[in-house]
Amino acid sequence: MATRFTTILKSLIVEGAKMDALLDKYTKPKLDKEGKKVKPLLSKDMFLQLIQADPDTKLNNVDPLNADEKELMQIKPGGYSEWIIRNYLKPEIPEEYLSLDPQSEQFKSALLRQREVYVEDLFKLTNDLMKFKRFKARIEGDRNLDKMKPSQLYDKVKDFSLEKVKASAEEKKKAQETYEHPGGDVIFRGDQWTVARVSDTGALGKDAACFYGGNYLEPSKGETRWCTSAPGLSWFDRYIKDGPLYVVIPNNWEGQRGIKSNLPSERYQFHFPSNQFMDVHDRSVDLVQLLNGSMSELKDIFKHEFAKGLTVGGEKFVVDSFTTGPVGKFIALYGLDELIDSIPNSIKSFSMTNNDKNLNVNIKIPESISRFQNLKTIILNNCVSSIPDSICQLRKLNFITILNCPELRTVPECIADMPKILMLNLMGSNNVEVPQKIKEKARTPQGSNWKKEGMWDFALEDDDL
Repeated sequence: MATRFTTILKSLIVEGAKMDALLDKYTKPKLDKEGKKVKPLLSKDMFLQLIQADPDTKLNNVDPLNADEKELMQIKPGGYSEWIIRNYLKPEIPEEYLSLDPQSEQFKSALLRQREVYVEDLFKLTNDLMKFKRFKARIEGDRNLDKMKPSQLYDKVKDFSLEKVKASAEEKKKAQETYEHPGGDVIFRGDQWTVARVSDTGALGKDAACFYGGNYLEPSKGETRWCTSAPGLSWFDRYIKDGPLYVVIPNNWEGQRGIKSNLPSERYQFHFPSNQFMDVHDRSVDLVQLLNGSMSELKDIFKHEFAKGLTVGGEKFVVDSFTTGPVGKFIALYGLDELIDSIPNSIKSFSMTNNDKNLNVNIKIPESISRFQNLKTIILNNCVSSIPDSICQLRKLNFITILNCPELRTVPECIADMPKILMLNLMGSNNVEVPQKIKEKARTPQGSNWKKEGMWDFALEDDDL
């Protein structure tokens, strides 16, 4: 008995030491070379959430979120815990963002979003790790988990099942005549594709999402890994509150069908608010490539959803890249000419910047810009070649900034007569011939060289603002 007690005590000490070491490594602030405190890599709550995704983690009847420091030492993190944490800290970034500066706001935003998606999908990772542990001896090729990313792990284990009964290999029934389901609506039937939309936010919508996704029964059974289709989980509720789910289903399907839904084993789910466009493996697909290719008949169906992503809160139109993000997708699908025409009339701020030194963008601002009657600010940087006279119809406009536009030759003279104009900034647009009327009406604060630098300041009384 004494020997067994000593063995148990030694085991508890080792487990506690491992937990303490991981807590110290990831949740405690450190000092840099200059002796300044560095923010910890993880909050304690996130750390605990991540290690619980490890199927080998033993909680030992401890409630992690309500435990004190002493109780936490009773938790034994599993052998996969650090791998899970590392892949959270350095998630797989979409290819379109890899060329960006890691310190840029756009890259940081993409990193944050991928971490959010990673946490959402932890239950999938747990499932894949359980398969990896059980079927490791049957996995072909390299079995070193440390060299794998989560997507690569899924590739290794996707054909294995934790269930005792194997999925049927028999050919399934012929295509159904309709994909209508309570809580979902078929909004388009084309030659090649059918589109169903789930917009109901209640139980019917959840039922529809589970049907279209196949109750999360895995692609090996002809179904999908969409978290929105997992019964008993809340991911559907989190997504549907931001906007509808679209399910794209091929017509005339002759391949495998889902054992639960009887839908084609190839299908896609799109959720525009979160910028997630997924195949049955819950992997991101290139929607631009699809809509310009095999799904070309659906381009007009989704145009209004792409347009929603062009503005922030319906008030700010901001472009900092013409090749990535919602704007890049829109241009790739519908062209540059339709970009401005798809913006809602309600915007108050209009900003377009071409940050790509290797991309030559010269937009002719259309006459239709006059429809943005709430506009107060216009910023155009390295991207325009002409400005129409109709800009002067924007009676609330305060600031016009046109920077680094070498192809721009002139600006409308009527800008001088705009009732609310405060500033015309042409810095870097060195080829602009400024109309005499603007020169005469603009004022220059004493001692400044604004005119020389291309900044034209207009005097307004305070009550004119």
